[in-house]
Amino acid sequence: MPPISLNVNGRSIDVDADPQTPLLWLLRDELGLTGTKFGCGRGFCGACTVHVDGVATRSCTLTTERAAGRRITTIEGLAATNGGALHPVQQAWLEHDVPQCGYCQAGQIMTAASLLNRTARPSESDVATAMNGHICRCGTYIRIREALQRAAQLRAGSDDTGGDAS
Repeated sequence: MPPISLNVNGRSIDVDADPQTPLLWLLRDELGLTGTKFGCGRGFCGACTVHVDGVATRSCTLTTERAAGRRITTIEGLAATNGGALHPVQQAWLEHDVPQCGYCQAGQIMTAASLLNRTARPSESDVATAMNGHICRCGTYIRIREALQRAAQLRAGSDDTGGDAS
């Protein structure tokens, strides 16, 4: 089998892998990018979400062969898309103390960042639609929604937290 060419976090790599291997396992086991988590293995929970050509994609259901030649960004590479600084979503997640156990958060962050790439000021409906299907066993959904709205403000260059300044 010829090597498969991938672009992961801005780096071109050739991998010797079974073309049917889920991208998730290639990222974790072959490339050591363990921020992308295994949750259900069927694309239902969102823990394995990465960006493929800028679109939030469940890596447990995408074969390595189908990922060939595409631009893949994992949670480890997200800051690189923001010039090396924390991505606004990552910054907002910290400000709102979103994670509890943190297991699902890489997938949540990747989906939120993808949403902001498409929609600068997402409505509550946009957020609900984009984040639908992500499972957080700790139940941090309210903080996730608040942080996503804050990330939109940060990305727009606004420091307005919506709070009372008095």
